[in-house]
Amino acid sequence: MSLLKVKNLNISYPTRKETIVASQDVEFTLERGEILGIVGESGSGKSTIANAIINLIDPPGEITDGSIKIDNSELIDNEEVIQKIRGKKIGFVFQDPQTSLNPLFKIKDQLIETIQTHLDLDYQDALNRSIQLLEEVGIDNAEKRIEDYPHQFSGGMRQRVVIALAISCEPDLIIADEPTTALDVSIQYQILELLKDLTKKRNLGVIIITHDMGVIAETTNKVIVMRYGVIVEQGDTKELLTNPKSTEARSLVISVPPTNKKIDRFKLISPDGKEITSDSKNLTKKIIKTWGVRENTNQKLLELDGVIKIFDDKSMASNFSFGSKNETDDKAVKAVDNVSFELFEGETLGLVGESGSGKSTIAKIITGLVRPTNGEIIYNNLSLYNSKRKYQIDKSRGQIQMIFQDPYSSLNPRFKVRDIISEPIKLFQKNISSSELTQNLYDLIDIVGMSRQSLDRYPHEFSGGQRQRISIARALASRPRLLICDEPTSALDVSIQAQVLNLLKDIQDELHLTMLFISHDLPVIRQMCNRIVVLKNGSVCETKESEDLFNNPEHSYTQELIRLMPKIESIV
Repeated sequence: MSLLKVKNLNISYPTRKETIVASQDVEFTLERGEILGIVGESGSGKSTIANAIINLIDPPGEITDGSIKIDNSELIDNEEVIQKIRGKKIGFVFQDPQTSLNPLFKIKDQLIETIQTHLDLDYQDALNRSIQLLEEVGIDNAEKRIEDYPHQFSGGMRQRVVIALAISCEPDLIIADEPTTALDVSIQYQILELLKDLTKKRNLGVIIITHDMGVIAETTNKVIVMRYGVIVEQGDTKELLTNPKSTEARSLVISVPPTNKKIDRFKLISPDGKEITSDSKNLTKKIIKTWGVRENTNQKLLELDGVIKIFDDKSMASNFSFGSKNETDDKAVKAVDNVSFELFEGETLGLVGESGSGKSTIAKIITGLVRPTNGEIIYNNLSLYNSKRKYQIDKSRGQIQMIFQDPYSSLNPRFKVRDIISEPIKLFQKNISSSELTQNLYDLIDIVGMSRQSLDRYPHEFSGGQRQRISIARALASRPRLLICDEPTSALDVSIQAQVLNLLKDIQDELHLTMLFISHDLPVIRQMCNRIVVLKNGSVCETKESEDLFNNPEHSYTQELIRLMPKIESIV
């Protein structure tokens, strides 16, 4: 008898204008000891299926037809059974551990409450069990750490706590919804190994929902591919990844950055199975008329020399208290430790390393968002900071721009796209005429592959990939020479990621842009960068040409990062 059996599941969301079908005739089974992956682009219905299993469909959504059985017990329209098994028989690991843990309660209180709700244990036994669970999921010094609050754990450690909560009542089924999306490669590896180990030791059934095909390849036994609420293909993981039959599955696999080689461009497939050829190279030629031809001189454009950044225990307060004793007290954190590297015009330099390695802090120092404690930052032979460590914006006026990780929070929700993009143009070109401004806007929105009608819409009306394109258009509006990309595709579906990365490559080639590309995604870094700087704990481990680094890593930390990288080789 199968642990989980889903049959003919239909879920819809009725609205005033139309009824949106989120799931249509979905059928699959899951056995004990098996890991099933569910993949698909945003909006394909992956999370809806998971929520339906534990009866957490948000109104006005409703299950209109079908059956969900766990150990032959029907869950649909059976609230009494759901209340008993949710948490006890089915554990759930959410995407963001920060929001699934209560910030006001200690880890101890949250584990004990869950255990005592479902198991007949007194307080001391529940506490002992909680400590054992934290040890089982790999948290050192569990007896002490159980007294901490969620904010005192790193992202990877919080995810371990969430997994401990999910397995606390001996469930038969664990559903993990994007459990590793925002995690570094080393932490991701640990979490996935933990889930695989728990599956073997406890004979669990596990469902992993993800858009990361590397995670699917490394972890699952079976995989389901979804599109618009319909299962378009399912089967053995290895077979599906090496011989995808549906256009959707082939599109997902072909869009994945290969880990074993460097390619010129990412291939994209249209819904009818034909390869998509991008015209962004042709579009960028249009803006050259406005910008003028920019020669690539291969000169040194940016140099960091011995850069140090120390945050005291008041965090960002150290930006405004240079020379104070707080900077050297025992609680000070050295986020950037004597970092030096060079960036030449026309190249893409990658910064890689796990969370806390100083990648984003370096980007913020270059753009003037965070002041360095010590060291020199030289742009185009001019120092970006004066003797008092004040950012000299006139030295780089408009020439250094940044694309942030989350496009939604970096775009003003009250501005239309037209105003978002035109603001930097007006700032840096004071005397621009109305007709020239309109032509600039059209050129930029054309380049990033958006319709001109989108200029009159607001950010919330777009998907994540479209919002990131708007962010790129805004970054290009001031005609920069240096573009800093801080995790620009980490939250995007693999096919959308491929489109955005192709776009960045085309723009760089045609406009001779220089890029500093920050990511924890090693396959993406390999495809995008000429040279790579590896950071750990704020220090540079090694700097090498991209292919040389992947084929012959010298530093033990670099070797470990590459070893832990989920492997999925290019098949088409």
